[in-house]
Amino acid sequence: MLDFLYIVWDFDPVMFSIGGFELRYYGLMWAITFLLGERFFSTFAKREGFSNEIVETGFIWIVLGAVLGARVGHCLFYEFPYYITKPWAIITEFRNGGMASHGSALGMLLGMWITCRKHKMAYVWWLDRIMIPVAIGGALVRLGNLFNSEIVGCTTDVPWGFKFMRLYPNIPIENIPVQHPAQLYEAICYIITFFILMWMYFKGDQGRKHAGLMFGIGLIGIFLTRPFIELIKENQEAFEEGMAMNMGQLLSIPFIILAAYMIWGSLKGKFPVATPPKSINKNKKQR
Repeated sequence: MLDFLYIVWDFDPVMFSIGGFELRYYGLMWAITFLLGERFFSTFAKREGFSNEIVETGFIWIVLGAVLGARVGHCLFYEFPYYITKPWAIITEFRNGGMASHGSALGMLLGMWITCRKHKMAYVWWLDRIMIPVAIGGALVRLGNLFNSEIVGCTTDVPWGFKFMRLYPNIPIENIPVQHPAQLYEAICYIITFFILMWMYFKGDQGRKHAGLMFGIGLIGIFLTRPFIELIKENQEAFEEGMAMNMGQLLSIPFIILAAYMIWGSLKGKFPVATPPKSINKNKKQR
């Protein structure tokens, strides 16, 4: 009865092009995510008495980890047979697309570990605070997926379904299926997670009182919702057809287990609460 209600989506993913160079909205979403991350961590460091040097180091390593992890993760998790025979294509075919959020998460974890080793900080300090920019950044990247008309949902008859015109070129609109805007569902979950974490840090002060709690809650908001949304997504690769759980669901399981452990450990006081170096505190008093 409501099959006439749907959204026609024919968004051009390219902001502008000059010669062979294209600037896409998807890339812009990643850039905004990194800038927001730097701004958030500058605020965290200033608020808690840490040197901005840790932000500079963390920014470099976490950005590298996020981008390289996302790319390598996609190549290993989703197109392994292709890239194992052409490993150089991981870099040379970068512009052809292929980024995995699970790989990005692993890359950022490594980048934070390197930063903590360099500055002799408690790892959990970074884990807790990274979830705030990750949550809002995840929402932005999913909007970038929407602009690209990728990672779409299964066919549906809900009135807010989308007809992704660019996926079906030269096909009459009446023959194009209505599909779930799965990118928006994920973005909404991430935005809700973002506001919960913002309240925990700035209002509830959980970031300093219960080390590890924000990280656990953030993982729940991102990776516990993912398997449910995957149920109404189209599989990204052909090999996922027939699998009881697709790759996105399988890769979410370790993060869900880690989330449960972090929440339990935080409530039990298992993780150290980071404090700024004494030299920084002393300098602040002298001012």
